[in-house]
Amino acid sequence: MTENTEEIYDVIIIGGGPAGATAAIYAARSNLKVGILDKGLTTGALGTTNKIANYPGFDGEIVGAELLQIMRKQAISYGAEFINDKAIGTDLSSKTKMVFGNLGVYSARSIIVASGSMGRSNLIKGEEKLLGRGVSYCAVCDAAFFKGKDVAVIGKSDEAVEEALYLTRFAKTVHFFAPSNQIKVGEEELEELRETENVVMHTGVIKEIYGQDKVEGVRYLDRENGSGDQSVSVEGVFVYLQGAKPITDFLQGQLEIRDEGCIKVDRENQTSTPGVYAVGDVTCTYVKQAIIAAGDGAIAAVAAEKWLRGKTKVAVDWA
Repeated sequence: MTENTEEIYDVIIIGGGPAGATAAIYAARSNLKVGILDKGLTTGALGTTNKIANYPGFDGEIVGAELLQIMRKQAISYGAEFINDKAIGTDLSSKTKMVFGNLGVYSARSIIVASGSMGRSNLIKGEEKLLGRGVSYCAVCDAAFFKGKDVAVIGKSDEAVEEALYLTRFAKTVHFFAPSNQIKVGEEELEELRETENVVMHTGVIKEIYGQDKVEGVRYLDRENGSGDQSVSVEGVFVYLQGAKPITDFLQGQLEIRDEGCIKVDRENQTSTPGVYAVGDVTCTYVKQAIIAAGDGAIAAVAAEKWLRGKTKVAVDWA
């Protein structure tokens, strides 16, 4: 994965789950220049699924992250580029559209939004109040502010682990809180986290981020030792939790959204803005399955290729 680029893509795909990865396969195979902004294998629904038993073409069971890895390798084999970054804003008003990430700005002629529906609606007590005053969602952006200080990281995805490891270069101590002891990353990354000298591992649920004008600490329920509520003094809290809400905040109101919070699309998965498409769970599909998301990705990629080349009719390709 690369971190940044100044090139103009034909298509930027926001999200690397089954919808985004399939869109990348189809778009790249059409000789389009494709970039996929992705936060990691286990930040989406498929990547956190332990067992898939009904995906066509697989005889038996497969771990969700393994299936997703196969899709990504296929996309890369056709020339798609995965970019390890998170979309935090967009400008969809110009002919050349822009996606703003934590690590840079990405320009493209068309956009496919595949950000999923694992956004959070239930915040931790004190999170909103102390946002920007010690609470952060981006270690790369804010780690330097906590040099020599104690911080907490909350989450269990590979994004949370990567961000925690990044923070260890700056913070005095990184307290890593996972809601359960099943951190969804590779054994090598998990071992690195556990063996890093200034990391303290906790198994517990954060109940509150407290402080007056800035973060002073966190209160959590200690599940591992059964010792009830505990507290840890920290000056920064980095939150990487997941929920069940369509992730559309980075669009900043530029696309039409349905009452339930989903992006509105037509039969080709095009949004209210020409050249911008949305696929998968972010459109609140009736059946939330990887195969449905993958189908959405294929439709949007074919439609985007048609739109970019000025075609009025989709060309059929059964190969």
